[in-house]
Amino acid sequence: MLNDLSSTTTLHNGVEMPWLGLGVFKVEDGDEVIHSVTKAIENGYRSIDTAAVYKNEEGVGQAIKQSDVARDQLFITSKVWNSDQGYQSTLDAFESTLARLQLDYLDLYLIHWPVPELNKYKDTWRALEKLYKEGKIRAIGVSNFKESHLAELIKDCEIVPMVNQVEFHPHLTQEPLRAYCRDHHIQLEAWSPLKQGELLDDPILTEIANHHNKTVAQVIIRWDLQSGVVTIPKSVKEHRIISNADVFDFELTAEEMSQINAMNKDDRRGPDPDAFNKY
Repeated sequence: MLNDLSSTTTLHNGVEMPWLGLGVFKVEDGDEVIHSVTKAIENGYRSIDTAAVYKNEEGVGQAIKQSDVARDQLFITSKVWNSDQGYQSTLDAFESTLARLQLDYLDLYLIHWPVPELNKYKDTWRALEKLYKEGKIRAIGVSNFKESHLAELIKDCEIVPMVNQVEFHPHLTQEPLRAYCRDHHIQLEAWSPLKQGELLDDPILTEIANHHNKTVAQVIIRWDLQSGVVTIPKSVKEHRIISNADVFDFELTAEEMSQINAMNKDDRRGPDPDAFNKY
């Protein structure tokens, strides 16, 4: 299952999604993101995760276009931003995303945040279902949805989300949400798996890393994968991009997994999805 960067999980519609990919949150458009994506692909990454609000889709698209890897070997994800939620505005936003990426289709398209006060995510989801049925997206999902948001969406939707991308790291293990997603065959995906660097000096993780002759970042990424969580660590430096993927030659013991699980503090680095209303 977890042999190398080509290892995939199968989503509930049969689409295969790489377990490990590159995230490009806060990576500058232009040379920086082109370099980051290019080096990732050159070093075996096949999954790239961007979003409209990152404002770097054009650079991601340029790197894909310049790549020697065939399009059908890549897994490209983007997300509709809050200000574009709603049925028609989501359809329009998707076409703009495709144009910026210079692609004919996406592998995965996500609703970036539920934004409950907008009360538009059901209409947004109907647009994603339409695009999915038309073959313009191979898989559809959500991001930052709690159990309550998922339950409300599933109550009325035709297609259950295939992916839920959320903040997930040893200080925020999201156990109830993970159980809910498992019960509904929704693949959990981690953003900010390293808690934006805050965990890299943790003594428990450091001890485990030393035992395996690995870095703390590698231990966290391996913990994600062994937890059944897809992960997309971000880096703009080639040596770190390579290092983040060097996690397939060791395995954490059951005791080490339990130690890391016990680090949970329900501590978010990002906003609470129930309260986040930026658009």
